[in-house]
Amino acid sequence: MAAREPFEHREHGVVRPDPYHWMSTTTPALLDHLRAERTFYDSACAHLHSLVSALRSEMVSRLPEADLSAPWGRTRFSYYTRTRTGRDYADLIREISGSATDSKQNPSSEVILDVESLADGSGYLELGVTLVSPSEDLLAYSFDRTGDEVYELRFRDLRTGTDLDDVVPRSYYGGAWSADSTWFFYTVHDEAYRPHEVWRHRVGTPVADDVLVLEEPDDRFELHVRASRSGDVVLLLSESRDTGESWAVDAHAPESPARSVGGRRPGVVYRAEHVRGGPLLLVTNDAAVEFRLMAAPVPVDADQDATAWVEARPERPDERLERVDAFAGHAVLSLRSDAAHLLRLVPLDDLAGEGVVVRSRFPGGAVRLARNTSYDVPMVTVVDQAHVEPPVWSDVELATGAHADVLRQAAPGHDPARYLTSRLDLPSDDGTLVPVTVVRHRDTPLDGTAPALVYGYGAYEYTFEPDWDAGLPSLLDRGVVYAHAHVRGGGEGGRRWWLDGRLERKQHTFSDFAAVADGLAGDHVDGDRIASRGLSAGGLLQGAVFSQRPDRWRAVVAEVPFVDVVTTMFDASIPLTVNEWDEWGDPRRKEDFDWMLAYSPYDHPPAAGGRPDLLVTGAVHDPRVMVREPAKWVARLRETDPEWSPRCLFRVETGAGAHGGPSGRFGHLAYEAEIYAWVLDGLGVSS
Repeated sequence: MAAREPFEHREHGVVRPDPYHWMSTTTPALLDHLRAERTFYDSACAHLHSLVSALRSEMVSRLPEADLSAPWGRTRFSYYTRTRTGRDYADLIREISGSATDSKQNPSSEVILDVESLADGSGYLELGVTLVSPSEDLLAYSFDRTGDEVYELRFRDLRTGTDLDDVVPRSYYGGAWSADSTWFFYTVHDEAYRPHEVWRHRVGTPVADDVLVLEEPDDRFELHVRASRSGDVVLLLSESRDTGESWAVDAHAPESPARSVGGRRPGVVYRAEHVRGGPLLLVTNDAAVEFRLMAAPVPVDADQDATAWVEARPERPDERLERVDAFAGHAVLSLRSDAAHLLRLVPLDDLAGEGVVVRSRFPGGAVRLARNTSYDVPMVTVVDQAHVEPPVWSDVELATGAHADVLRQAAPGHDPARYLTSRLDLPSDDGTLVPVTVVRHRDTPLDGTAPALVYGYGAYEYTFEPDWDAGLPSLLDRGVVYAHAHVRGGGEGGRRWWLDGRLERKQHTFSDFAAVADGLAGDHVDGDRIASRGLSAGGLLQGAVFSQRPDRWRAVVAEVPFVDVVTTMFDASIPLTVNEWDEWGDPRRKEDFDWMLAYSPYDHPPAAGGRPDLLVTGAVHDPRVMVREPAKWVARLRETDPEWSPRCLFRVETGAGAHGGPSGRFGHLAYEAEIYAWVLDGLGVSS
């Protein structure tokens, strides 16, 4: 048992005991405790080693020994990634445009970034930006070797293959080149990991001379930067959960000031794209819950407000407009309709028209734009995949929607025809129908006899798309039904779906998830053998349903769970607090405090007895959910039910490791093998 130290929180007249508050500071005592937790986990799972090994071997066997991505073109070269045999990470390759994507046949094929070498023995690596300059002579790239999401930014001269002396030690996601390849724009985050500044670096000069372009002083907002595909505008975006503002910088005059595209109004968000030689296209919720498309001039000499906007495509209540991408002659609209992701191709001179709709070819699948870096093209590359369908890249004609497959990702030994994907709509406790994607082996009946794993997220209007996962067939082959519950709080049902699962309506997320499990039980799966899984905000979901419905689950996997909700959201000094008050609530307000406290898992452990098995994960370097949260929760749960305590395991990364788990294709599957082995054991599936 973890050491207890008396401590109490007192807010709004409520006393909250917190005997594990001492874990809020990373001390030698905490690190010793976490190492002991990892040792206990390793020991408790020793009997699963053979199953883990078998699962990992199966999963790895579905990876091609060597792998290629679909190419994306620029003016002089085309680019793609290639994973070499036995390697975790893919190299970045380029070759002269128009040549075959095969280094054995094409001597012009050139490795411009050996990603595996960047790991440098650290055991972890995550790439940030990999942006080739418009001249195609320079590469800006960044990487993180610990999992703390602090990226070192470097610049490589692709003519010589050598790195320049310019090194930015602390940068974040996003970046943009000036049109003349002389300047690079990048973001910097503060100590709370909020990207709050955009800087401009002149290649070949000391980083100390870099220029601050824009600073966001409001802690609720995050600042981002990217280049338009047209190459003419650098776009800056500052956004909170429900308000945003965009700026434009002339990419041909990179030292000119950033000009606001439409000002800032509470409750209005908008994101910009540029039509070469024409206006900006804005995706906005201004007077449109599910968003509409507006056209606006590119501000040149002064900031402008929304009075300069003109509607280009009205809101369609049955389609959530998520994004617009401009190409010569056409725009690609990324949409969500009836919980599915699709594309609509429309001419630039008829943005309000029907255009051509591109849907997934797979049951339960999702089609999205792939990496498309060229503006003057008659076709775009899209990628289509599903839970049991490896990605297929296709070139799609913008004018007609006609498509030709470019590349299918190999999955040795995997036959998608062995699996079935279907859709259910199950009622929540208030009658709202919740979509559920159900995936199973063709031989697994959906008659109430098979065990199931239910997955959910439900936050930030974000949707975990049905991406191909080389690990999932190993679960399905053992007769487990996989159910992805599209609960409120996520984006599957459009912005209304999110609005009905945030702030004071957050309980809908938890009620939906439990109702999905109840609806599956009996008629569809074995109600006595249901496990659940979720990560981060989905880990909060697991914590809440663990406390509220411990009777429903055989086993629960809560990965990097956000579970000490009230305490964390009171602490404005830690990452992702202030800018998430608009998602969860601001507990300084009594009303918000009350609804957050009502579901906070740390503050509401379930009664002793009758608890399901629980696997919790965490990472010391995780900047999104501090390791204190899962550590405190595990300690609190064990204290409140000592007899159950051995069935509560904490898999914590005490060295390099990130919010999403280990990096690299082999590292990821090794982790998945551990999780699935524990789930299978909990469900009584032993081989």
